[in-house]
Amino acid sequence: MVDLTAKPFHLSADDIAWVRNTIDAMTLEEKIGQLFINLNTAFTPAYLDHIIGTYHVGGMRFRGADAATVQAHIRHAQSTSKIPLLIASNPEMGGFGSINDGTLVCTHLQAGSHPDRSIARDMGRVAGIETAALGCNWAFAPIVDIHQNWRNTVVATRSFGNTPEVVIACAKEYFDGISESRTACAIKHFPGDGVDERDQHVLTSWNTLSVEAWEASFGRVYRAMIDHGVQSIMAGHIGAPELSRKFRPGIADSELLPATLAPELLRDLLRGELGFNGVILTDASPMLGLTAAMRRRDAVPATIAAGCDMFLFFRNADEDFRFMLDGYRNGVITEERLQEALERILGLKASLGLHTMPREALVPAPEALAVVGSDAHRALAAEVADKTVTLIKDTQKNLPLRPETHRRIRLYGITGQSDFTGTDPSGYLRIAQEELEAAGFEVHVFKDARQRIAEGETGVNFHTVLQSEANAAYTTKYDAAIVLANVAGFAQEATVHIRWSTPMAAEIPWYATEVPTIFVSLSLPNHLYDVPMVRTVIHAHAPSREVIRAVVAKIQGKSPFHGTFNENVFCDTFETRL
Repeated sequence: MVDLTAKPFHLSADDIAWVRNTIDAMTLEEKIGQLFINLNTAFTPAYLDHIIGTYHVGGMRFRGADAATVQAHIRHAQSTSKIPLLIASNPEMGGFGSINDGTLVCTHLQAGSHPDRSIARDMGRVAGIETAALGCNWAFAPIVDIHQNWRNTVVATRSFGNTPEVVIACAKEYFDGISESRTACAIKHFPGDGVDERDQHVLTSWNTLSVEAWEASFGRVYRAMIDHGVQSIMAGHIGAPELSRKFRPGIADSELLPATLAPELLRDLLRGELGFNGVILTDASPMLGLTAAMRRRDAVPATIAAGCDMFLFFRNADEDFRFMLDGYRNGVITEERLQEALERILGLKASLGLHTMPREALVPAPEALAVVGSDAHRALAAEVADKTVTLIKDTQKNLPLRPETHRRIRLYGITGQSDFTGTDPSGYLRIAQEELEAAGFEVHVFKDARQRIAEGETGVNFHTVLQSEANAAYTTKYDAAIVLANVAGFAQEATVHIRWSTPMAAEIPWYATEVPTIFVSLSLPNHLYDVPMVRTVIHAHAPSREVIRAVVAKIQGKSPFHGTFNENVFCDTFETRL
């Protein structure tokens, strides 16, 4: 049923024999377990023993922690599992994101914002080196979505760009870089995000392109990456009405389903027309894009019946395992479909050589972690920052700012909420103050009413802060203002605007008409929509020290701006260009 000798598996006769003999020796429960990728929510051996012993999972992805903790966790998991595990990570920015102490090389958009395609390759290479040192063998990356709708914040920084050409070029480079570490890739999110401005974490979203427009954009990307040898594809909880209608003429709007549940998108399009032979996995199953489509007990087996081979994350392990088992027993998942899925899952493991490696060799020794966050990788991140920090506009000619001419800086930090990863979104402000002071500036950090009250100040409200901040004395106290925004929208809000502390808040750039004002985004590219009054805008892409240090050098004129940008930054609004 599955050609394991062909791309992307390329297995020998001995490898194929291992795949099929292993499947034949499994119990039904073990076969069902191979379909699941667990999200490890604890780092104790007892937790792993329960997950592996009870549910016989085929793969795992861990939540963030330090490298040493994660490596020890993976080592125990591989030592316990009867069949070698696929161990996934989310290395979308290099090593960072997969582990707390990994190297943040750059974002996808950052890699796509310079014509040097080696940036994407280096991001993938560092991602592979650092995650392989942990014992990972599978990357849920690169992201091949196309950021067509500037309002979409889900992939705004996680897409290489707004054209298929830049996405294909960068995705291939990333794939080649991470492949140096014998890591399989799962590109995402089929059939393609970046058209709808909404987020599958909170609802089902839709790629509403015509068949012709999809073929010219997302279709080109998927054909190119399949031809390039990508091993797996993550199906998104994203529907594609016109594609579904192509394969199911007359399908009612009420019958349209996200790709994870739509056989016409998985079997007819992805397997049939696009010729993909590798593993298809669902996106995270607790996402509302899936759970809003049908009852959980029906949706769990329906994903496999539709053409997915693996199911990403339990919501409730006992229930989901039972739902999948019941789906097989009542015929929703046929024997042929189960066999096909298992052959691809074990075929992927064999293509990575997991079946021939000694169990103790599946995870490197602790000393291998020396590469994580290494000086060499951080130096590379600094080189990337120098290439990619982008000047969007400087129509008032406010740059350069130097200590000799603009010593006293009023520094504002606009911080979004911490997302579900738990990463502190406010650390950038301390870094910026340190880097500006090291350059010779005198830095005065603004604090809003809430922050002042938290520090014990009394008699404070937004109006008293406005009175003390927004007055004629401002220009006698400060020579320039720098606003840093670290506001992102992934998985929290479908569309994100800057949220000021209050209406008419003192930190809103009223001062742009008073002193030279520089706005720096450390995340999203679309903030000009909310600060069109600022005439000097920099897109710095990421809140790392390497990036902020590059920004400080460039605003002083010590280093030229090399980064490029696409039209999304202007948000289809005339005043953002002024």
